[in-house]
Amino acid sequence: MARGLDPVQALTLLRGDWHTGYDPHEHRIAPLCTPLATQLPHAVGLAHAARLKGDDVVALAMVGDGGTSEGDFHEALNFAAVWQAPVVFLVQNNGFAISVPLAKQTAAPSLAHKAVGYGMPGRLVDGNDAPAMHDVLTEAVRRAREGGGPTLVEAVTYRLEAHTNADDATRYRADDEVETWRAHDPIALLERELADRDLLTDDFVATTRESAEHLAADLRDRMNATPPLDPMDLFDHVFTRQTSQLRAQAAQLRAELDAGAEGHTEHAADAAAPAQEARP
Repeated sequence: MARGLDPVQALTLLRGDWHTGYDPHEHRIAPLCTPLATQLPHAVGLAHAARLKGDDVVALAMVGDGGTSEGDFHEALNFAAVWQAPVVFLVQNNGFAISVPLAKQTAAPSLAHKAVGYGMPGRLVDGNDAPAMHDVLTEAVRRAREGGGPTLVEAVTYRLEAHTNADDATRYRADDEVETWRAHDPIALLERELADRDLLTDDFVATTRESAEHLAADLRDRMNATPPLDPMDLFDHVFTRQTSQLRAQAAQLRAELDAGAEGHTEHAADAAAPAQEARP
């Protein structure tokens, strides 16, 4: 949203519509990835290619603590360090991934410690402290842009709600633990810090919250609207030039759709025709 992206376009993947509803090149945000950690090697390749072209792009690759158990995590960090690619790896460590505590995923003192084995700096930061996050990431991006190579940043935070509506979080954590972390909500911490410095007024907070509620309501309304779907979209954007097999499949589907439409029209016409009186 900070880069002008309509949140509905970012959420189309989760609605089962398009894989991504926006232009990644325009907004400089890669398409969303559902498989764990597959975006990390992509980020390394993008950053390495940009450097070869003389572009000062720095890739910010985000992943959860669960994703660090995937092989893609190892491969991405290894290649990034060897190539000195301008990548910042940001691990959002909420302690549980989906439902597995971090202690059952790694024996390392922290995920940031893993950076040493790859030959890059590792930074451990309070992920609920917005100014601290800004400082650490700013330094990591500056270093990468100046040719210093990648950095691994571990942001320690906590998932207050269940992972999904299919997840029963009470199976692996206690309610009092959740309430303790609720007091460390990053928005509340930032509000308190700004208010203490006389940089935040009650009127501004109230106006911002009201604006956020309107934005959320509009987002819900537009996400609940049924989008127009065209089955022929299945064959677009698969290859730059459609293969003969793809063209044949598209033609077959088009013929079936047209035949179905004609049958529906004939059925509707028959149903609309006036009934004739039966004669003996």
